[in-house]
Amino acid sequence: MGTPEFAVPALRALHEAGHEIVCAYTQPPRPAGRGKKLMASPVQVEAERLGVPVRVPASLRNAEAQAEFAALEADVAVVAAYGLILPQAVLDAPRRGCLNIHASLLPRWRGAAPIHRAVMEGDEETGVTIMQMEAGLDTGPMLHKVAVPVGRKTTGELFEELGAVGAAAMVEVLADLPAFPPEVQDDGAALYAPKVDKAESRIDWAQNAEAIERLVRGIAPFPGAWFELEGERIKLLLAEVAEGSGAPGTVLDEEFTIACGSGAIRPLRLQRAGKPVLERPEFLRGRPVAAGTVLE
Repeated sequence: MGTPEFAVPALRALHEAGHEIVCAYTQPPRPAGRGKKLMASPVQVEAERLGVPVRVPASLRNAEAQAEFAALEADVAVVAAYGLILPQAVLDAPRRGCLNIHASLLPRWRGAAPIHRAVMEGDEETGVTIMQMEAGLDTGPMLHKVAVPVGRKTTGELFEELGAVGAAAMVEVLADLPAFPPEVQDDGAALYAPKVDKAESRIDWAQNAEAIERLVRGIAPFPGAWFELEGERIKLLLAEVAEGSGAPGTVLDEEFTIACGSGAIRPLRLQRAGKPVLERPEFLRGRPVAAGTVLE
């Protein structure tokens, strides 16, 4: 049970490990692209490639969908970024319950955007937790955790890495479930990771340079941090902390060093609306920015 690219490695790994996958559940096709054509989810595409039956219910809250799920008589449901709430009847249907690949080291960062929040808050490490699902939001007992250093990775890079790490961890757990006794989470240590609000993606130059650099990595490639340059909206997809000081938002030199509330940053990767992503030197060749320019 999964939908985005993050969940594909788990589906592939379970298949390669020789598990009988009785069905793949994923969200229905959505309009995408300029033509708004219906596009199947990455999980649906991979399941069809593997010859796995696919179901795309809009909800699992109705009795008919729940009965269809129970009729599969599955031993376990593997869940990875599915995006639909699983009612209690669904959680109870598989003989060994529902196991979730959660992209954080629980109980830290329960919720919808654990990778984004780990990067934005400056966590030194993140990882995946294999957990037994229950009705609460990421509150279930933990079976296995695998840590991954954050370093200067973007959320996009960590999504890819943690998808692979989670797939391997799930295969390891399913190979010998009794070897992974459940551990109750410490609710007092839990932090909530809400979805990134659009308002958060606009850079506030009054923030300190370290916080802005983490924001840039934390929401790259999507939705992407942005600022306005002489009325034009520019996405900033990677930056580094640099030497310099001045009024927040002021360009300090020809290298596009930008003053922050404390310290400065230097863009590394930028994108104009409707244009390809460019490294800073290429960007400046096409759109020079003079020292003293004030960014909004």
